[in-house]
Amino acid sequence: MTKTYEITGKFESEGNAQSLLYAPPAHPLTFRRTTRYLFEYDGSETALDAFVQKVLVDPISQEYHNDGLPLWDNTSFILDYGMKGGALDLEKETILNYYRKLAEPGFELKKLTLKTRIYVFGEGADSSVFVRDIVNPAIHTWEVVLKTAA
Repeated sequence: MTKTYEITGKFESEGNAQSLLYAPPAHPLTFRRTTRYLFEYDGSETALDAFVQKVLVDPISQEYHNDGLPLWDNTSFILDYGMKGGALDLEKETILNYYRKLAEPGFELKKLTLKTRIYVFGEGADSSVFVRDIVNPAIHTWEVVLKTAA
């Protein structure tokens, strides 16, 4: 089974997309950033939910969503990127080490994938500029999801 959790800051708001790029975009753009955790697992979904809430979510400043749907509509595009399989991912390794030390987690973790998700808002956004300036093809995998509906 596969389940996706997307974590966002409760107190964060849209930021100026220029802060992500080497050169100012041609049009005013904003963005929101989240972290996605994709779990391939066997066993109890309830146990997995409890693990995520305990280990990955700060209940004061963060909230999580687990339906796999985009959190915001009307994006120009969404950029998902993460580390390639052979690249060192310290956050992933820390999560896996914590999981391995649990006596009875209630689920068997088959695979864990971490992705940073950037939602870009505004007319005239060029996803290739964001990929060029954010993604390092030597260590990252990425996917661009085009415009989401209202």
